[in-house]
Amino acid sequence: MNLQHRIEAGVLKGAMGLPERVQQLLAGKPVVIDGQTLAPETQLMLKLQKLATKPVESLPIPEGRVQLDQQSVMAGGEQPIGAVRDLDAAGIPVRLYTPRVLVGAQAPTPLLVFLHGGGFIYGGLESHDAPCRVLAEQAGVQVLAVDYRLAPEHPFPAAYDDCVAAYRWAQEHAAELNADPQRYAVGGDSAGGHLAIGVAVEAARAGLPLAFQLLVYPTTTTAHDTRSAELFSQGFFLTAGFMELATENYLPVVAERSDPRAAPALVDLPDGLAPAYLCTAGFDPLRDEGEAFARTLSEAGVEVELHRFPDQIHGFFNLTGVGRRSPAAIAQIAQALGRGLGTR
Repeated sequence: MNLQHRIEAGVLKGAMGLPERVQQLLAGKPVVIDGQTLAPETQLMLKLQKLATKPVESLPIPEGRVQLDQQSVMAGGEQPIGAVRDLDAAGIPVRLYTPRVLVGAQAPTPLLVFLHGGGFIYGGLESHDAPCRVLAEQAGVQVLAVDYRLAPEHPFPAAYDDCVAAYRWAQEHAAELNADPQRYAVGGDSAGGHLAIGVAVEAARAGLPLAFQLLVYPTTTTAHDTRSAELFSQGFFLTAGFMELATENYLPVVAERSDPRAAPALVDLPDGLAPAYLCTAGFDPLRDEGEAFARTLSEAGVEVELHRFPDQIHGFFNLTGVGRRSPAAIAQIAQALGRGLGTR
């Protein structure tokens, strides 16, 4: 980060570390919608963000990518990790995170194949570096982050194809990763959760081992016509405009928007699908479609744990280094991953 970004990061961390009553005084009247109260630290962060930056969807995509990465780095903080290695997964860049407890491990370890969010047009290894470190350290598993291709340069199904290919590569190269292929998970946030569902479905159909799914506020449709999408379309980080931009760039061919690989809610779920943990945020336009998909999984006989963080917004998964409530929620997600892979 340059000096300006360091100053902004310091201001954000300081504001998010204030006592809650002070945060509420600075943020204004509590925000209560649909029986939920927005976390004061989050309300204050949104107020500061509105003063400091333009909405990412209002910028040209290359500029938006830079801004989103910068915001993620500022909010991520300095997160410890045992070891990091950048690798090549048959042409797809990936990054392997090994927690301190597993550095030098002799026996193969559990591994999460992680797929980042960003609406299929933003994000990458840097935007989700901090959350991957936190998941690895707090769950006690290795994390393999996948830098799949982005739209509009690479529209559907490029991201899907890359993620499936990366998971197959991780299975085939388990020895190189010192990973136990029977104790693999796939997971991601937002668009990454969407892609993780696709990988899990393909793994079940192909008979590839998969022990667990970690789905953080996944997008599951292209319609976004739920009650939560209406309630939280503006003012809570993820906007209707952002979602429209993502759909138009990742799925420029309208007929492809009903392809199950582009809309997991339409997938014919196969037998043998891995158990899942699916969490949502109360103030997230994607809340209702994520929870509906959890019910779909359950009705199909898949073991699924659904949890809503009612005071959070879309994007809280990147707030590993600021505030109290968002890091506490991320810690719960990491514990769920550990339970799913038998390390906690």
